[in-house]
Amino acid sequence: MAVLTNLSVPTTSNSAPGTIMPKMQYRFRVSFGFDTAEVITSNVISVTRPTLSHDEVTLDTYNSRIYLAGKHTWEAVSIVIRDDVANTVINQIDNQMSQQVDMVNQASPKSGAAYKFQCNIETLDGGNTTATVLDTWELYGCYIQNVAYGESNYATSEAQQITVTLRYDNAQHKGSDNQDLFVGGDVGDTAITATANG
Repeated sequence: MAVLTNLSVPTTSNSAPGTIMPKMQYRFRVSFGFDTAEVITSNVISVTRPTLSHDEVTLDTYNSRIYLAGKHTWEAVSIVIRDDVANTVINQIDNQMSQQVDMVNQASPKSGAAYKFQCNIETLDGGNTTATVLDTWELYGCYIQNVAYGESNYATSEAQQITVTLRYDNAQHKGSDNQDLFVGGDVGDTAITATANG
């Protein structure tokens, strides 16, 4: 068994547990707040995980510059879905699109609460009947920003695919114990003490 621990990267504290099993990209599930029958969940092919970026604030000082974190942005996620012969997937997507804009009557809802939904991206451990969730991205205030209904092609034997881009307002990252992984940072006011000269 010593060989297994010797194959990991040595650390300065010598307390690392050795090589740990990574989370596998193909063990996941995506659920949508508007998909009560979870037909889209069972037909998801791939999904991008959230990306967080901050605007850069530059403060010019006497001889240099200081860089601060400005407003943050959650980048949109892209989801590729199989289109089934019973039209269950495409019906769910089209119904959600009609909640956002009534194409026939050219009418829009008066508030985001009328059409926005929650989307969860879960990483699983590989179990089937008793799958354990390793971590969860909960995306709040989602709406379909873009939907591409794919293509038909005589030259291939591939399934038709629908690509959906989700824009969302905020996200929460939770661990296997359902605790928020972002919690812990202290972003409260920091006291500034002025030091008198002389």
